[in-house]
Amino acid sequence: MSLEAIYPADRVTLREVGLRDGLQLAKAFPSPEAKHAWLKAEAAAGVRHYEVGSFLPAARFPQFADIAQMIAASEELNLHSAGLTLNERGAEAALATAIREMVCVVSATEEHSEANMRRPRAAAVELVGKVAALRNAEAPEKLVNAGIAMAFGCSLSGDVDPAQVLHLAESCLEAGADVVGLADTVGYAGPKAVGALCAQMEKLCGNRPFIIHLHDTRGMGIANAAAALDNGARVVDASLGGLGGCPFAPGATGNVVFEDVVFLAESMGFSTGIDLEALKAARAIAEEAMPGEEFYGALHRAGPPQNATWQARA
Repeated sequence: MSLEAIYPADRVTLREVGLRDGLQLAKAFPSPEAKHAWLKAEAAAGVRHYEVGSFLPAARFPQFADIAQMIAASEELNLHSAGLTLNERGAEAALATAIREMVCVVSATEEHSEANMRRPRAAAVELVGKVAALRNAEAPEKLVNAGIAMAFGCSLSGDVDPAQVLHLAESCLEAGADVVGLADTVGYAGPKAVGALCAQMEKLCGNRPFIIHLHDTRGMGIANAAAALDNGARVVDASLGGLGGCPFAPGATGNVVFEDVVFLAESMGFSTGIDLEALKAARAIAEEAMPGEEFYGALHRAGPPQNATWQARA
């Protein structure tokens, strides 16, 4: 399936990353059965794109030991599945599965790259090229996604030059990535910075979509998502209940809340095809499976407006 078919340029696509990024800092995590039920409930609400886990050693990251089961569940539901491939071993493992999208990470700063991947940025870009070459040879139907972490600022080294981020994005595309994402990994940015970099990314990518991945560390997640949508972003990552965070990024907290991003997109005129009421069932499953985790969301607290036209026309 083509990139355009998976991420159409004429509509907004919301990627649920709760089952991957959302579980990275969780003290306890759902059973495989609970994850399957969560996935099935969100799919019933109209969510079609998911990060379902990471190809990392199960001994160190037991929350992703069931990734094969999650991929199988995604295939049963005909969902677009993505998995984190942080190194060569992860990429090889991913190629042996039915995962539809392989997610690589390139850090915008050397400090975070060494902490997160134990390799410099240049080597991380080289890895994208290796993954793309392996994909071309073994599974050309899979997508390669290169996510640029700390793209708007780094808790380890401070401000990040947008020109460097654009150079990394271009390098990843030249290396063979199908799509590039920008991640505000620690909620460093505000709407002005997000909007400006997204506008530049739109020029760089042309007809190719790019992904925006936001964290709500300082309460800017929804404002930043609005700025991204206003400046060309058409693929947005979010996590059910705002779960998540990067274990190698000091100060990281949860992702922008999936339910709130659905409401935002609809209120801005972008039809998502997602039923907000039906999302409550998925959230209830996740909350029951992780009673010690804090779930967030203004929409969950207040509900959508009952006496106003806020939903986009399909």
